[in-house]
Amino acid sequence: MTSPSKDLSIADLQQHIHRMYYDKDVARGVDGTFMWLMEEVGELASALRGDDRENLAEEFADVIAWLFTIANVADIDLADALAKKYGNGCPGCGRFQCECSLSEKP
Repeated sequence: MTSPSKDLSIADLQQHIHRMYYDKDVARGVDGTFMWLMEEVGELASALRGDDRENLAEEFADVIAWLFTIANVADIDLADALAKKYGNGCPGCGRFQCECSLSEKP
């Protein structure tokens, strides 16, 4: 087994997740996959309140993996979606260093 690359692009990671899990994910469907994502978000929330950095890193990775999983099931290219939404700066103010008010959601 080779060591994992820390330099996976968004597109590479989405394809990696697709190769590993797509058949199971499609069988589960969007609703079932979304519920797994929400469970992982809850675990991340718990980890954020603790002091176990290793567990916190694992929970962030799980949330990202499940987000990529649901994007695969929904047939969304995340690299494209992110580039369109954030590639030209903040969607709220249009700047690369956001100047939106703290009360605004950019």
